[in-house]
Amino acid sequence: MSTADLLREQVRERYAQAAVAAENGGCGCTESGGCCGNVSCEGDDASFGEALYTIEQRGQLPTTATLASLGCGNPIAVADLHEGEVVLDLGSGGGIDVILSAKRVGPTGIAYGLDMTDEMLALARKNAEEAGVANVHFLKGVIEQVPLPADSVDVVISNCVINLSVDKAAVLTEMARVVKPGGRVGVSDVVAEDRLTPEQRAERGSYVGCVAGALSKGEYVEGLEAAGFEDVSVEFTHQVADGMHGAIVKAVKRG
Repeated sequence: MSTADLLREQVRERYAQAAVAAENGGCGCTESGGCCGNVSCEGDDASFGEALYTIEQRGQLPTTATLASLGCGNPIAVADLHEGEVVLDLGSGGGIDVILSAKRVGPTGIAYGLDMTDEMLALARKNAEEAGVANVHFLKGVIEQVPLPADSVDVVISNCVINLSVDKAAVLTEMARVVKPGGRVGVSDVVAEDRLTPEQRAERGSYVGCVAGALSKGEYVEGLEAAGFEDVSVEFTHQVADGMHGAIVKAVKRG
């Protein structure tokens, strides 16, 4: 098994454990196992997961959706979704952002969620049914190969998942492929300061914990521009480790 395949399998395994734990009322993000969010396990420190959603938003969600909220931000807050739009969530996990997106775009819109983990997909479908949203579709696949046609979505969102990819250039290219010209990206992710080398990022946390694999701010901007986006911005919102930050990433696909 290649290093990339090994990392992907470690990520899949950790998030499968988290999905099962959330369904049982707990959290799979243990200190030894690790994953991107740990609010449900280690307290509400406003760095990860459910801390970044308003009380009103949490009230629209099943408990298991918030327990499986393993992100580092709230892309719904920055994506500026409108009625009737088509939204794609990369790495949709327990479905929290897909459910909130579906409510925002309304019955004339569509919210897609893409995840590679069977356990998360099952949990997300259950959560969406419990939340009473019908305009959702959960797809199995990897974010480096999105199973949707070109120019088919208005907005791509993602919550602390792109840093887990083993081929981030492919993810950014796929985002540009599926977004309509003039469409946009609103992503929450962990991003490194440009001063940190990949080795220094790895010293600050694990790959499955969303730190070791993070892009730097400059790498994010360059990658999105190379993929076909403009008006790219990467805004740090809060520190998650020395030189590592939760960030809001926004861009518009060139027409």
